[in-house]
Amino acid sequence: MQRKGGFDRTMLHTIFTLAWPTMLEQLTQTAVQYIDTAMVGSLGTEATAAVGATTTVNWMFGSIVSAVGTGFLAFIARQFGAGRPDRARQAGAQACTVVLLLGSLLTAITMALARQIPVWMQVVPEIQDLASRYFRILYMPMLFRTASILFGMVLRSARDSRTPMRIGLAVNGINVVLNFFLIYPARTVSLLGTDIRLPGAGLGVEGAAWASAAAFVFGGIAMSVALWRHPVISPRGYSFRPNREILRPCFRVALPNLAQRFATTFGYVVFASMINRLGEVSTAAHTVANTVESLFYIPGYGMQSSAATLSGNAYGARDPKRLKNLGSTILPLEIGLMILSGSLLFIFAEPLVRLFSSNEEVIRLGTTVLRMVAVSEPFYGVPIVVEGLMQGVGKTVAPFVYNLIGMWAIRVAGTFVCTHFLGLGLVAAWGCMIAHNLLLAGFFTWHYLSGRWNPLSPKADGAEAEKKEPANPPGKT
Repeated sequence: MQRKGGFDRTMLHTIFTLAWPTMLEQLTQTAVQYIDTAMVGSLGTEATAAVGATTTVNWMFGSIVSAVGTGFLAFIARQFGAGRPDRARQAGAQACTVVLLLGSLLTAITMALARQIPVWMQVVPEIQDLASRYFRILYMPMLFRTASILFGMVLRSARDSRTPMRIGLAVNGINVVLNFFLIYPARTVSLLGTDIRLPGAGLGVEGAAWASAAAFVFGGIAMSVALWRHPVISPRGYSFRPNREILRPCFRVALPNLAQRFATTFGYVVFASMINRLGEVSTAAHTVANTVESLFYIPGYGMQSSAATLSGNAYGARDPKRLKNLGSTILPLEIGLMILSGSLLFIFAEPLVRLFSSNEEVIRLGTTVLRMVAVSEPFYGVPIVVEGLMQGVGKTVAPFVYNLIGMWAIRVAGTFVCTHFLGLGLVAAWGCMIAHNLLLAGFFTWHYLSGRWNPLSPKADGAEAEKKEPANPPGKT
């Protein structure tokens, strides 16, 4: 009889070894987002609103790529856990084909819709043209962004989270440097009593977009080279022709996750469009608050990445005790980290908002909603990690259902009622967002405690129902 799973201190080193590079990478991305918002914010509330008006659409397209990457991550982590490295490298080659097809498709879609998206987002007419130009420039290199996101997930599935971290640091450094020269005009600054003439293109909001676009191109190329040269997961020598035996299990996991992310992020788009109707101040406060809050999600998403890889490894090895211990170890860690981050967000909400805006109305509104959401941060940590565990073992249907209900029945419908019928503003909209997060915490807590997330548990839906992979899969072609 197997011992009951519990907190396993021996796993802590592996969990943090995989999690900290992802956390550092996201911390750097958030720092760049902070710098971007502050630089653009110095141009005025209108510039901040123009950049923030399409942020949720950016999330939507990025989440499509991440969802497909989740399918590859689950498959590859499982192959390594089962001792099938050749099969994992075949999947890496298939990921290259998917990047080319998906990246090209998304580029065509975003370029075709760039002018219409600000209109659909109900951006005020004064800034629609600026928001459209910003969006178009940002999405020109969508193929490179697709490569960076998906190949980064392939590398993490092979337990290499440091390479994506290093590339992410370089991408963010390029973005910041180019921001400095492209946003502002040529100017003279005084340093230690010496006047120094600095060059500048003076492109404003469009300069921020060109800086990000150039950084994305570098990131896509660098991540592609890193995958090609990787000693563990390199696709060199393997066929790039679509292989149904590999793509089918990858997309069996990816499609429910894709449906979930699309439904959720499209909900964010609808949610943001309702906020945009409230005017420039609400849009700017919402943009700034989202930017500030993103820093405090970093521990959660670092742990989620670690949970997905390690649960896939344990499932591939058919080790029920290791899989159960992983959940019992990583979940309390995540809750503790989110309690800490929520406390810091509550304390430092106002000074952080002041980094991005000098408008007192924006500061007051942004601080209020941030302190509201800070209280819910520990609850949000539960669905983040449980969903990571489920992604690793290929269970993505239940998260789709839970997120669909929470987003559309609570956040979107609640915000529509509050803003359209009750005449309430941003505070009520963020209250609906918090209610959505609390509902997700309840759903995922129940799912975790019931054992349904664990396919090696007798309590799970369809436990061990998945067909075994061939012991000797085809090798190189």
